[in-house]
Amino acid sequence: MARTRREVSQERATRSAAEVLRYAHLRTRLGTVAVAWSDDGVRRVELAEKSRSACVAKLESALGEICEAPPSPQVARLLRDIDRHLRGEPRRFESTPIDWRGLSPFRAAVYRALRDVPPGQTVSYGELAERVGAPGAARAIGRAMATNPFPLLVPCHRVLTSDGSLGGFSAAGGSVTKAKLLSLEGVELGPSKGRRFFDGDGALPFDRREAERALLRADRELGAWMKRAGALRLQLHRPSSTFAALVESIVYQQLSGRAAATIFARVKALFGGRAPRPADIAAASDAWLRSAGLSGAKTAALRDLAEHALAGRVPSLARLAAMSDDAIVDALTPIRGIGRWTVHMLLIFKLGRADVLPSDDYAIRKGFARVFGLDELPKPGEVAARGERWRPYRSAASWYLWRATDE
Repeated sequence: MARTRREVSQERATRSAAEVLRYAHLRTRLGTVAVAWSDDGVRRVELAEKSRSACVAKLESALGEICEAPPSPQVARLLRDIDRHLRGEPRRFESTPIDWRGLSPFRAAVYRALRDVPPGQTVSYGELAERVGAPGAARAIGRAMATNPFPLLVPCHRVLTSDGSLGGFSAAGGSVTKAKLLSLEGVELGPSKGRRFFDGDGALPFDRREAERALLRADRELGAWMKRAGALRLQLHRPSSTFAALVESIVYQQLSGRAAATIFARVKALFGGRAPRPADIAAASDAWLRSAGLSGAKTAALRDLAEHALAGRVPSLARLAAMSDDAIVDALTPIRGIGRWTVHMLLIFKLGRADVLPSDDYAIRKGFARVFGLDELPKPGEVAARGERWRPYRSAASWYLWRATDE
């Protein structure tokens, strides 16, 4: 992160003549990261540089004389956690000791406050100013972010502008790196900004035409209905986070589409027109949430979801991408109000998984009865048994069964 000459001089003045800072580096998926430390804690982090030499040059420019050394156990653990974080397994770094020498009291207070913002959540410059008791100091907050010597440990990438856009970022790669860091934590901004909350973009991660051909070959009776129904038009709806997707799912449960959309719009209106974040739900009263039309059961479910998210038990979208379907079901169903049906909807419509069959879904069973000429609704086991023919494209088959119900 860029710093002024005066700040560099002040920091160097706080060090004894005998003190030489140590550093270690590692190569990550995002680039080369280097950490410099003293006996009192981490003094500086250089993030996402192209090479070790670039990292060392920046460290020397900011800190003066440094020497490469084997990392202490604490620094070794930090480097492992940074690597895992940048692989899409978000870590919290608020317990990592930091050497605060050379920082003004204001900047130190800002950085300490920002360390309390967990992965998957963001704050605006103005909100952060209020947290440190300096309302109206958004520009000063911006300067503190631009000179942050501890990226990731002090997560300045989680600070956005008041309209929710990215703003600046001083690490290598600029706003592109900032967007990548947010994406790893399940916060999607940038290209998705400006879309309605769950607009479908049609970009499935599997070939829809190949899915159609495979189903036509595998099941003649289903294929006859597919020819009547036309091309597969399943769309992927990209959420801003796992938490946001589950909030919408809870709101929509057991309601018609129009009624659910109305209530969900009211929920967003409670929070300035955006989807609520975990801290928003935790801070809101039951009466406030229920004023949007939420039932008591859904209010309790949202609270439990927020509690799980704040405790780090809700995987980010990046983490979900690396998990199997069954592992995602196991991770999310302990949350109140999140059953297998809700997770199946997430897998199909939010993650674009190709081989999901919600065999106990009423509309799936109704569509199945129509396609296969049954007089009564089939049992879920019957649907699942027939569905073995449709692997690995059971999500596409599900879409056609839903279409049969709609017709």
